[in-house]
Amino acid sequence: MSKTPFGISFFDKVGCCSGYNTRARNITFKWLIFLLTFITYAAFHASRKPITVVKNVLNQNCTGKEPPPGVNASADPHWCDWAPFEGEDSNTLLGFLDSAYLCGYAFAMFFSGMLADRMDLRYFLSGGMALSAVFTALFGLAYVWEIHSLAYFLIIQIACGCVQASGWPGVVTVMGNWNGKGNRGLIFGIWNSHTSVGNILGSLMASAFVDTDWGLSFIVPAAFLAAVGLVDFLVLSPYPQDVGCDPPVQDVLLVVPHQVTDLYSDSDAASADESKALRAGPAAAHPAGGVYGSVTGRRRSAARAAASADELAGLISEGPSSDESSAEGSSSQADLTDSKPPVPLESPVSEGGDDEGAVSFFAAIRIPGVLPFSVCLFFAKLVSYTFLYWLPRYLHSAAGYSPSQSANLSTLFDMGGIIGGILAGLANDWTGTPGIVCVILLIIAIPMMFVYQAVATVSHQLNMLLLVLVGLLVNGPYALITTAVSADLGTSLRGNAKALATVTAIIDGTGSVGAALGPLLAGVASSGDNWTGVFVILMCSDAIAIASLSWVLRHEVRAILRRRRERLADAAANERP
Repeated sequence: MSKTPFGISFFDKVGCCSGYNTRARNITFKWLIFLLTFITYAAFHASRKPITVVKNVLNQNCTGKEPPPGVNASADPHWCDWAPFEGEDSNTLLGFLDSAYLCGYAFAMFFSGMLADRMDLRYFLSGGMALSAVFTALFGLAYVWEIHSLAYFLIIQIACGCVQASGWPGVVTVMGNWNGKGNRGLIFGIWNSHTSVGNILGSLMASAFVDTDWGLSFIVPAAFLAAVGLVDFLVLSPYPQDVGCDPPVQDVLLVVPHQVTDLYSDSDAASADESKALRAGPAAAHPAGGVYGSVTGRRRSAARAAASADELAGLISEGPSSDESSAEGSSSQADLTDSKPPVPLESPVSEGGDDEGAVSFFAAIRIPGVLPFSVCLFFAKLVSYTFLYWLPRYLHSAAGYSPSQSANLSTLFDMGGIIGGILAGLANDWTGTPGIVCVILLIIAIPMMFVYQAVATVSHQLNMLLLVLVGLLVNGPYALITTAVSADLGTSLRGNAKALATVTAIIDGTGSVGAALGPLLAGVASSGDNWTGVFVILMCSDAIAIASLSWVLRHEVRAILRRRRERLADAAANERP
């Protein structure tokens, strides 16, 4: 049975795509997949955003509002609130809504990746989008049906979180299947702006109706999500081979078959092997000009980005004794010279993804590097999602903006997130050290959040500037880990990307547990509109995220120093007569 999507088959039959040569077809479909997955996840995020906007009308200050006939405003000061979110505990109840969604999302995420690895991703994504649209619309219909049951809202949020977990493993796997490792940081950094674009679209859609009919704030994004899901069902192709395109060639690391395990447990052996690969061509080892200033520079950048996850896997699982590592590295190098011919550790993506079985959950979690970045994402996503779900509420209560104004102003945080994701991706491509990039951004984010909380309410212009800066610093590490790092680790041991969805689900699922905890803590800590405690939680979370990468950071610094010594040794050897 053909796996070609119905829409692509139709276009081929009418001659829209049949006249392309192989190169043109590859480029055309790669851009199509980029745009489709971008819009797909933007639609997912657009459907998540309304609850952050509608909070300000579910519970608001009724003073100064004109009550309807028959309502005694003095006897019922919460007459304009939507039950059951009236009263002093409203922030706590609204925090329960956020956590209900995110707990369902985090729980389902761990299974979603394994399911995505085992079924057609086109059906997986489009089906998840259809169900997500239904549950998002059901939340908005509570306004039409005048539902005031907390249980109803909680059940809808849990169910919506579960089905929305289909989105991230699906789109990342499709992108990984269509793109090799070269310049992944930049590609995924630009692509990952879909989260911020989706947040902006969701805020604008919700704010257009929040003051008049908040039910439409959910129903309109749900309709948008369903429409995009239908497009995916018709034209999305998870694998290049399904539409007659060439698969991406993953970067190759030459190792002897029986020494794959040794390579990933010994940093010196890994470094020596990488060094040999880099020294194989003078242009690669000593490029002229800047990294992005010449063809050889760009090749070097791509090689370093591709090598980052492979080297990181070996570095993280390094033994405790440097002497032992050196001895094992020498033995490994000796074996490389007199044993079997080397073979590629990674190969092009297998056709349709069917040549090898999907990796198990426990096998994926044992891939070196998965756990440290998962823990880091737990705390980084806690911070990011607290801003996502509570920033409009903070702007409304602390700075006095109206519900629609606070929704529109909060989009500046997402605009900063777009910039942060792209800059983090570029830095990762330049250095090949994702841990160092994340730590630098997280370190700067801590004092920046303190400054924002202290002075943001002083000036509207200052508030706008700081929102962009905080968004850049908070979302940069989150974007890098969930995209380029996940994709590199998911294909570091299996070039056909069969582990990609599972690894992505583990990392993002762990992060989603933190994302569920953050808004819940914010709801409790902000009771009585006391926001200082919320910012203390966010700054402490970033500090723990930094500590969780200390192991990775130490080995990345050692790798940089090793490569520097090797380059100096090469230069000295070339200068000899």
